[in-house]
Amino acid sequence: MKIGPINIPLKEDFSLKSILGFEKTPMNMLVAVLTLAFLAMFVVGVATYLMHGHHAYNVTREHPWGLLIAVYIFFVVSSTGFCIVGSLGDVFGFKDYMMISKRAIFGSIVTILAGFAVIAFEIGHPVTMLIYNVLSPGLTSAIWWMGTLYGIYLTFMIVEFYFLLNNNMQKARIFGLIGLLVGLAAHSNLGGVFGFLNARTISNGVFYPTYFILTAFITGIYLSFIIMGFRYKMNFDEKTKALLVGLAKIQTLLIAILMFFETWKMLTAVYGGMPNRAEVAEHIMHSGAFMYGEVLMGMLIPFTVMLLTKWRSVTTYVWTSVIGMVGIFFMRYDLVHDTQLKPLQMMKTHEYQLPPSWVEYFPSATEIMISLGGLGLCVLLYYVGTRAFNLDEEH
Repeated sequence: MKIGPINIPLKEDFSLKSILGFEKTPMNMLVAVLTLAFLAMFVVGVATYLMHGHHAYNVTREHPWGLLIAVYIFFVVSSTGFCIVGSLGDVFGFKDYMMISKRAIFGSIVTILAGFAVIAFEIGHPVTMLIYNVLSPGLTSAIWWMGTLYGIYLTFMIVEFYFLLNNNMQKARIFGLIGLLVGLAAHSNLGGVFGFLNARTISNGVFYPTYFILTAFITGIYLSFIIMGFRYKMNFDEKTKALLVGLAKIQTLLIAILMFFETWKMLTAVYGGMPNRAEVAEHIMHSGAFMYGEVLMGMLIPFTVMLLTKWRSVTTYVWTSVIGMVGIFFMRYDLVHDTQLKPLQMMKTHEYQLPPSWVEYFPSATEIMISLGGLGLCVLLYYVGTRAFNLDEEH
């Protein structure tokens, strides 16, 4: 397929002055200040990591995966969610969703780049990893497939976005469909990274590969509400309201399915008292991060608001989505932390050994700064994109 000369249409007034000349509303100023603060934290966190290595993190042999892994998952899940939402219009042909396609696809690019920026400082030698990823591929490794598929997925997202900018919908549909399929494969494979953990019975199984796809779609809709709220400054026209109401109805169904999934996951984990599984599930259900973060903020509050308002209050859904995204973060953090709650041990213990305790972990200041820096980088890239490209639907 001949692509032709590369022509990336930029806004006519795109310049450093146009980037800095944003509307100085209180909300925009707050976001700008927070973004700059997060970027400063990112610089400090990376500098600390480069000086001290992994000693700057609170990860241990018993808890080797920390906050940066959770934040990486948070960003790549967001990217896949954006991709699904963007594909509703340009890939599947739902005309009501065309107005968000470019914005969502650009969001998928930005979020996965932020995820790569964060995970680069968790991997000991990221450059060496890229080299040997090609020279000595581990075809039986789920993590190798995850990195490879996400790299291919990012490439297709960039190509799709290029064609969307040039209004070449036929080629955008082709590359968008391939990118969506590769993204879903990469994302379900990311769930497989946890599902393949035979030593961690709380996560082992087929649940996570499908759970990741479901929560990605939910995350994408939450983020769509947020970016459209900022785009229209909470003053939506009828067409935008119709789009967001449609997304709200889909979201209500998806959250109901997610609550069904989560309920049966916990019931099957507790039932029968399976060692290293039942007690972990009970410990999780008594934790505040799970009950107040994941369940209440991530599912119950948004679901209840959407049902009670009967999909008539679009502005409310934007603020509810902010709460939902906090809950989504706890979903990712709980996923990583809860998997490692129970220390690995031999099946038979001796009389003089103490009963195994729960593994404790709290992120270090360096981990928190790099994670917040990833968020700041994501917001900055998205803002520059909104100033450089026309992300609205063109007729």
